[in-house]
Amino acid sequence: MIAEIVLKICINVMMEDKKDALFSAPIERLGDWTFDDKVAEVFPDMIKRSVPGYSNIISMIGMLAKRFVKANSNIYDLGCSLGAATLTIRRNIDQENCRIYAIDNSSAMVERCQKHINAYKASTPVDVICADINDLTMQNASMIVLNFTLQFLTPENRQLILNKIYQALNPNGILVLSEKFSFEDSTINELLFDMHYDFKRANGYSELEISQKRSMLENVMITDSIDTHKLRLKHAGFEHINTWFQCFNFGSIIAIKK
Repeated sequence: MIAEIVLKICINVMMEDKKDALFSAPIERLGDWTFDDKVAEVFPDMIKRSVPGYSNIISMIGMLAKRFVKANSNIYDLGCSLGAATLTIRRNIDQENCRIYAIDNSSAMVERCQKHINAYKASTPVDVICADINDLTMQNASMIVLNFTLQFLTPENRQLILNKIYQALNPNGILVLSEKFSFEDSTINELLFDMHYDFKRANGYSELEISQKRSMLENVMITDSIDTHKLRLKHAGFEHINTWFQCFNFGSIIAIKK
């Protein structure tokens, strides 16, 4: 119940919960996935019907923020989309002199994110920035969030951004890394992927919609195993790493700087 309330506050605050029907009719030339105006317009409905456990992750990010965000520090939401993680962090912290930076490279997402931030007033300031997170300079951070973002970076840039995150975090700072996972055990991998598609079917997506979206994402979203993520985090310098949430092939990892 709490997770549902928080999700509603975070991603429907502007009453933009339009039904995702982007792929309900055949598309002659699919191309690669982009977070354009059409996707941004239906994103709350899309994420709710496509990502199992999303509302739980969002609400729990707020709980983690309450524990880890320190006074006089920065918080970074990298790949913020419409600002769900930013809003739940902002709602749950009461530390003085903090600032949240919400960054996304999609101008369509950033424009709507800013509206959401403006609609939900709070004392902690938020800077919404349209930029490539690979080019970002971060510092004095007590919390950094990569909520289903790393999977859209090229594999060669993933270790680099994690290294930068580690360097930007203060001692006892936390990284929340949420991703769609792949699994080395082919039986488990197939089972969890099939269960994800069952989840989408149960939420009203047709076989055509599932197939067309999968085709568009194939070259853009490249998933990694949990072990691969943990190894990268260890190489970055993190010593405290674990999976704290998983539903089917979606989940979230926390990494804490000593």
